[in-house]
Amino acid sequence: ALPEQTPLSKAKLKLLDSLLQEIMARTVQLSRVVANSRAAFLSGKTRPLAWRMSQLENLLKMLNENEASICEALGKDLRKPKQECISLEIEFLRNDVRGCINNIQDWMADYYVEKNIVTLMDTTLIHYDPLGVVLIMGAWNYPIKLSLGPLAGAISAGNCVIIKPSELAPASSSIIASLIPRYLDKECFQVVEGGIQETTTLLEERFDHIFFTGSGPVGKIVRAAANKHLTPVTLELGGKSPVYIDSSADMEITARRLLWAKCINLGQTCIAPDYVLCSKEVEVKLVEKMRSLIGEWYGIDPQKSPNLCRIINNRNWDRLDNLLKSTKGNIELGGETDPNDLYIAPTVITGVGYDEPLMLDEIFGPILPIVCVNSVEEAVQFINKREKPLTLYVFSSDKAAQDAFKTSTSSGSMVVNDAVVHLSVETLPFGGVGASGMGGYHGKYTFTTFSHQKSVLVRDFSAIGEYLGETRYPPYEDWKIKRMGLLLKNRKIPKCLSLLPYLACFFLGVASVFLVKLMANNFKL
Repeated sequence: ALPEQTPLSKAKLKLLDSLLQEIMARTVQLSRVVANSRAAFLSGKTRPLAWRMSQLENLLKMLNENEASICEALGKDLRKPKQECISLEIEFLRNDVRGCINNIQDWMADYYVEKNIVTLMDTTLIHYDPLGVVLIMGAWNYPIKLSLGPLAGAISAGNCVIIKPSELAPASSSIIASLIPRYLDKECFQVVEGGIQETTTLLEERFDHIFFTGSGPVGKIVRAAANKHLTPVTLELGGKSPVYIDSSADMEITARRLLWAKCINLGQTCIAPDYVLCSKEVEVKLVEKMRSLIGEWYGIDPQKSPNLCRIINNRNWDRLDNLLKSTKGNIELGGETDPNDLYIAPTVITGVGYDEPLMLDEIFGPILPIVCVNSVEEAVQFINKREKPLTLYVFSSDKAAQDAFKTSTSSGSMVVNDAVVHLSVETLPFGGVGASGMGGYHGKYTFTTFSHQKSVLVRDFSAIGEYLGETRYPPYEDWKIKRMGLLLKNRKIPKCLSLLPYLACFFLGVASVFLVKLMANNFKL
């Protein structure tokens, strides 16, 4: 006989049953969220230009009216300075939304493409269709920008959107969840908060596109889940973004731009400079310039500076602390840590080994290792032996060196003589390659990411069009094969021939006028 259950085991079973019921209820709720979004999309309400424009204007209004509250949330999550909150998150979003408002009518317009001889009398174009219901999964390091940045483009493209902010930035997640339904269409734009369970449940649903920003390991999970439904994905991941500096660079300006890019958000930026490749001579100069700048910007005790963020949580702080403890290099600057304050000082390390932990994975913190190389060729080889980075930075006045990195390495993007600032240019697509991600966005590229480019050919029943295409009909003959080959041959058609249909209509109109006059004279009408 089975032993009688103890009161404790009964309590555990009751708790387990309660948890299972809660999970099932949450699963049903999230399925309903997706189903409601799909019903809203199928109603057609997201397609008109006027509706899209109104939602974009409301999104901009939301950012303008809630700047202080958003800054407060970012302060709670990351102790982010006000200037970084506004310039790197809120103003970035405002500009993105403004760009969509200014250009959406042009983006939505049909794009007419070139034709071949057979289709000379036809209309050939690309029409931009909204994909449907899309999922945007934000990240914790820029929790407002990375959750709402893709949203403007998704709205412009006419989609319904489900937003999943990162649970690791709870204050930012909460304010997104409270603001979105106040300003945007409640049926078409919904926010799902929660952790791993909610994310896992969401990924079991079918979406028309998934846009994920985060780490490579989680990106693989998202990709695997999307594959079950053949859902396309955009993965904005990361990697070790290298910096090359040579003696031709202005060392004062280089140090300023590089240190700023490394210290914003306390290094927790996917395109932060990860490590430096330079000669020993450059290394000495760079370290001294950075030593002076840290004192100038953050004072004698940088921990007391209001201009530095904090590490997001204990787990990430422990990871960075272990990297510092395990290094075989020399800590030239910084190195101070405080677990109670989630603080790690801006740190520069020289003499770093190629295969130590600092050089294996993305650092994602305020630690900058320097590796000495003797030439451009050696630096290129060093980069190419590793996974393709999200961004590559080159500080050099030597055009040959700049071109060598542009043509001989592969990275999501490349910036010469500055860092991070390329994100402000919406006409440049942002995205990774290989392990650093797939797909791109910003400006019109976000619109096209969330659109299907539908090919359209429109043909009438004219005799000319039928004559050009008659060789396709049976009975098949050798002369038909030859004519078809001649007509379909890929050749550059003079642009003047594209006007042929209009000219034909014009001359037909002129001829009809003369014909009417002739008939009128003959019959004395």
